[in-house]
Amino acid sequence: MSVDVANGGRKIRLAVVGLGFGAEFIPIHQRHPLVELAGICQRSKEKLDQVGKAFGVERRWSNYAEVLQDKSIDAVHINSPIPDHASMSIAALEAGKHVMCTVPMATHIEDCRKIVELSEKTGLKYMMAETVVYAREFLFLKAMSDRGELGRIQFLQASHQQDMDGWPHYWPGLPPMHYATHCVGPCLALERKDAQEVSCFGSGRIREELIAAYGSPFAIESAHITLRESDVVARVIRSLFDTARQYRESFDVYGSKKSFEWQLCEGEEPVVHTAKLPESEIPQRVAVGDFANLLPESIRRFTTGGVYDADDHQHLSFTQGGGHGGSHPHLVHEFVTAIVEGRDPYPNARQSANWTCTGLLAHQSAMKGGVILQLPEWSLSG
Repeated sequence: MSVDVANGGRKIRLAVVGLGFGAEFIPIHQRHPLVELAGICQRSKEKLDQVGKAFGVERRWSNYAEVLQDKSIDAVHINSPIPDHASMSIAALEAGKHVMCTVPMATHIEDCRKIVELSEKTGLKYMMAETVVYAREFLFLKAMSDRGELGRIQFLQASHQQDMDGWPHYWPGLPPMHYATHCVGPCLALERKDAQEVSCFGSGRIREELIAAYGSPFAIESAHITLRESDVVARVIRSLFDTARQYRESFDVYGSKKSFEWQLCEGEEPVVHTAKLPESEIPQRVAVGDFANLLPESIRRFTTGGVYDADDHQHLSFTQGGGHGGSHPHLVHEFVTAIVEGRDPYPNARQSANWTCTGLLAHQSAMKGGVILQLPEWSLSG
């Protein structure tokens, strides 16, 4: 369906909200053929003007309510602090805007339910901008799976380990599984399955001053997830504090014919293992492309990153696009084409809730000694 048919003969008018991480998406929106960047929003007037000047964005808001009151705006891309994700997404849907929001969807299960209900009641699109399922490694692996190269999938595992000391006020002591979508998402996305139930154990102990913030003592939380209508189980591991590890978001898949293991450290290449070969030949490192061919030509450059300077009429330098496995332009493209084509984006509201609630319930399980908890029915696909 063309943009002329689907959107009244004009582009999607979109506002970017939150200009820390969110600033990285501004030039992608500016260059996407289906988007008109209507403006940017940031609480800090100083930062708002700095970013606006750098990217040549004239319309600027320091009050989110004013963005929602503007009836000419079709969609918002929310990049606010985690505690604000749910309230800002709910307010946008109630104001008649499509929503793409950075992860996680919410920090409370009831807020996830409300977003699902609003999206389905209004017909507005909600998409959680989960980077890993659009990262180059995942796209490479998904293509292998779709071609049947993996054979029967036997087991999935993912990890997200990061040291969050020194991050903003809401981070210290955050339960690891409250921010688990980077490892839950790929386990469910490979075959488009829902999580059915989850159990989780906590391990180790963080500093007492960190525990006090949320009442969560664990250094690492590791969960097992059963997939709906599948005999496959996934394991996910998450850590945020007091664990020595280079930053890593990873996803491993073990199949009957081939298996894929994410690179162990930054700068390496992933490994594909092939069955029935001599033992020394089973593992091979593989080069992974950027999958820019899936995108409009005008935003392909953002899959590999780069610094945008005076040649792009910018006054400041911002590193763009290549972070998170080159996923940023793929996220934008999926969201806006879903609106134009009148289909659900991936992940849609229910899928986003299923991924987010898996982590929230995993932490509840860990606090109860590993009990098995069921995902809510409203988070399952129809």
